[in-house]
Formats: sequence, structure tokens, C-alpha cells
Amino acid sequence: MNKIVIVFLFSFLAMNVCAGSDDPVPEIESENGGPSGYRLVWNDEFDELPGSTGAYPLPGKEWWFETGNNGWGNNEPQYYVDRVLGKDTVAKIENGSLVITAFKLVTPYQGSDYISARMNTAKSWKYGYFEMRAKVAGGRGVWPAFWMLPKDFRSWPLDGEIDIMEYVGYRPEIVQASVHTDAYNHVAHTEKTAMKSIGNAETEFHIYAVEWTEDKIEGSVDGVVYFTFENDRKGDKRTWPFNVPFYLKLNLAIGGNWGGLQGIDPGIFPVRYEIDYVRVYQK
Repeated sequence: MNKIVIVFLFSFLAMNVCAGSDDPVPEIESENGGPSGYRLVWNDEFDELPGSTGAYPLPGKEWWFETGNNGWGNNEPQYYVDRVLGKDTVAKIENGSLVITAFKLVTPYQGSDYISARMNTAKSWKYGYFEMRAKVAGGRGVWPAFWMLPKDFRSWPLDGEIDIMEYVGYRPEIVQASVHTDAYNHVAHTEKTAMKSIGNAETEFHIYAVEWTEDKIEGSVDGVVYFTFENDRKGDKRTWPFNVPFYLKLNLAIGGNWGGLQGIDPGIFPVRYEIDYVRVYQK
């Protein structure tokens, strides 16, 4: 497991379907990564815990789990469970990584043929640099993500959403970063988003990150910025709701309006989403 991230200075530009592709890439210089001027304020390195039984994390610690099969706003068929269902563990530590696993069940559970995990940090932050080193799940029908919602979430899309990394298995090796607001969202076909092809997302670990300030939100892969969304300074929540604390989310969805656009391959299960670490930096 990579514990030290060396200095990265990238001089090439990323593919960007929004604005800001020619913005300077931040220099990574601190011991545990993060742009210059930031300090590490929270992290989970997913190390083995003494006496651990495999399921992770312990209740009431750094993460909490959402459960159920209500479709999650996207007509997703999976049932999210709290770490373990029967003999299947959907969130565990293995070789220094968090492994989120989605299973296809022989016998449906509460009407669902699939189970997986949707994890959320107990803490939230206003502004910062948020990163994950991960290897995504692959195969037609998978939809792993690393994203953020506001701590006091009440209404989507008015309250906002930051998608640091999304990946759909029917479109291999392309990752995506986005924001959703009341004015800009995929339902209205006004979503602000960008894609980047990285070639080996399913077989190699990459660092997916967002730098969020009062001025803009920038998404990157391995230190290369490929998505920028700027604050229009109108003071309108419909266009910039990103001035309140947000928390982090990790999940592995199956199917749904986007992930299941080309169906679900039943032969790929179980599928694994491996996360080496999650880190949060602030100034």
C-alpha cells in the first residue's frame, strides 16, 4: 500500500468537456500528498485492525452505512446492506485496502438480486482537497463512485452534489467528474461534467481528487486537472450551493438509469471496488 506520494509536476493538459483545462496543475509536495499550502486534516488508510473479523468499519467510527433498495433516485436494483449479509461481506479490509464487493444472490434479499455497500463519512468539511486512491470495479452494469453531498441535505438538486469520480462499466476506462445544482443537472440536461480516458482504471490504482474552494471546483486524476466549475458570484443557490459543509460518499451501485444503460452482465459477479485510502486536506 502506497503510504507516501512523491512530488508530481505535470506539464500536459487533460481532455476537458467543460472549462479550465488549461489551468495550472497543483504541485503535490507534502508527505501524504495534497496541493502545496494544504495540510492533512482527516484520512482513512484502511489498515488492518487488531482483532478485526473482516467487516469494516466498526459501528460508530469514521463511516456510516445507508441501507435499503429504494432505487436511490436512479432505479438501481441493488440492496445496500450494513457490511455483512449472511456469508457475504460487502465492505472489508484486505491487504491494506477497503474492498467494496457487490454480489449477485442465489436467493433474492428483500426483492433484490444484488447487494452492495454505500458508505458515508461521519465528518464533513467546507472547502478542501479530497482524494482517493482506488481501482474501480469493471463489467457491464457496475457503477462505482466517490462523491459528496451536503451535511444538511434536504433537496436534490437544489442542495448540490459533487461527483469526484464516477465510472460505468459499459464504457471502459473512462472516468467522469461532475457537479449537480438546481440550474445544472443531468435531469435538465444541463449537467456540468467532464470525462477522461485513463486506459487502466480497472486494473491499476489511480488518485481521484477534487479541489474545492470558494472560487471553483476542480476534478483531477493523478494530479492532472480535467474538470473545472467556477463560482459565478451571483449569490444564487441554484447555481452555487457549494458554501456549506459536505461529507464524502463511497458506493458501488449496480444497474440503474446510467450504470444499467446497456444492461447488467450476470457473469461478472462478485465485483470488487478497491480503495487504498481516502484523505482530506484543508488550508
